[in-house]
Amino acid sequence: MIVVSDNKALRGHLDSVREQSRVALVPTMGNLHDGHLSLVHQAKAAADMVVVSIFVNPMQFGKEEDLATYPRTIDADIAALKAAGVDVVFTPSIADIYPQGDQAHTAIRVPFLGEPLCGAQRPGHFDGVCTVVYKLFRLVQPDVAVFGEKDLQQLLIIQKMVQDLSLDIDIQQGLTSRAGDGLALSSRNQYLSDAERQIAPRLWQALQQCAQTLRGAANVSAQNTLAQASHDLEAAGFTVHYLELRELQTLTTATDLSRDCALFVAATLGTTRLIDNIQISAAE
Repeated sequence: MIVVSDNKALRGHLDSVREQSRVALVPTMGNLHDGHLSLVHQAKAAADMVVVSIFVNPMQFGKEEDLATYPRTIDADIAALKAAGVDVVFTPSIADIYPQGDQAHTAIRVPFLGEPLCGAQRPGHFDGVCTVVYKLFRLVQPDVAVFGEKDLQQLLIIQKMVQDLSLDIDIQQGLTSRAGDGLALSSRNQYLSDAERQIAPRLWQALQQCAQTLRGAANVSAQNTLAQASHDLEAAGFTVHYLELRELQTLTTATDLSRDCALFVAATLGTTRLIDNIQISAAE
């Protein structure tokens, strides 16, 4: 495994092996957990060479968000990636990605899909995600890139960006990795206190219960079901930012399960913002 921080060194290494190798990219912000490593294993199955990027992207953080305190564990991350059999770890600096600063950098925006849910809660967030992912695509030039379904809205946006910009990249999606009690693995989970960690799995439980209720009868009101679930989460200690049923491909609001849908939730517990989702097929 090699670790490179310089754009030119990265391109030079990949250019020397690209003709003989199918390359997969797993973009991350570091502080890796088993969820990230499951994406790495999926990438290894899909390609001959796996590149993992570690870059805490300032362009996707808002002014009041946790950029300064976002956990950075580069030594442990590199050790975990080496054990997982990664070929290249790319650790660029902010100056490498944004030579004139992220505020002066051209941004990529995916309309419609990037506007509801987290897009409404975190203005500019997905512009930052799309911009850095596009830059990583240009630098690595992967055949395959793997993104997790935990960030389902982000995954849909990346798929749309790749389609719209005619990028010849196979975007694969990895299943959400969960703790034994159902909590979706996230780097931000470590912010939870012991007491909050005991409450946090209720987010996934609420999604499962809502999905079961909506699947159960055609005349069930989605609005009432979600309102009751939001009330219960608030009573348990969460501040619910949204709990919504959306059509999967367009992210427009859905009122029934006549098309493939997903339930999306974002809520703060203590000072920790958690997100999760569950997909519901129309065939179900």
